[in-house]
Amino acid sequence: METQTVTAKDRIIFPLDAESLDHPIRWVKTLKDHIGLFKVGLTLFVKEGPKVLNLIQEVAGKKVFLDLKFHDIPETVRGASSALMSVSEAVQFITVHALEGETMVRAAVEAVEDRVQVLGITVLTSLSEMDSKTSGYSKTVQERVLDLARVAKKAGCAGVVCSGREAKAVKEECGKDFIVVTPGIRPNWAAVSGDDQQRIMTPGEAIRNGADYVVVGRPISQAKDPVEAAEKIAQEIMEALR
Repeated sequence: METQTVTAKDRIIFPLDAESLDHPIRWVKTLKDHIGLFKVGLTLFVKEGPKVLNLIQEVAGKKVFLDLKFHDIPETVRGASSALMSVSEAVQFITVHALEGETMVRAAVEAVEDRVQVLGITVLTSLSEMDSKTSGYSKTVQERVLDLARVAKKAGCAGVVCSGREAKAVKEECGKDFIVVTPGIRPNWAAVSGDDQQRIMTPGEAIRNGADYVVVGRPISQAKDPVEAAEKIAQEIMEALR
């Protein structure tokens, strides 16, 4: 997807983090005209299986971001990616961890054969600089993100998932057409209970820093008026794009 044709609304990705089908489908019906993509993660996919992807596409009239974060030996990743292509045509993005290197990531890219855009997972936004050091990494989070972005690009990925703090550096390193999807989005006006995100940015900050898409969950789902919240985020993105 060419980023210059994507509207402010289309840049919003809403995660359907739920264990049963009824609840997320209500969100799809509520938000389908106000966001760009719905994201299905591990919990919902394990609970409901591939049928949920087709149902979301049927209800929303748009494809799905399937965020399973594949991470295994290359042949297993290849097999899982190929199997996904055989059970659903409703997916626009899938994710694979870039941590294990080019061979594993490329296995996913080759398996989907341009039918789906593969995004490399870099460093999760729930991890702080201190968390990274405690885990034994001598490099900064941004240095690690850039290393993994290079792996993803070399393997043929369409882009990566990283925080807004690293988005600009990734664009400078990998090019303006390399897609950056940014979780950890927290508008200034949103109060999120039980927040586990560490490397956060507002929607406008992330877009100005180079993000193409922002993943926004709780600031919308916990709002008194979720539609109004989504529209405020789209407006903030529009202003940032100017």
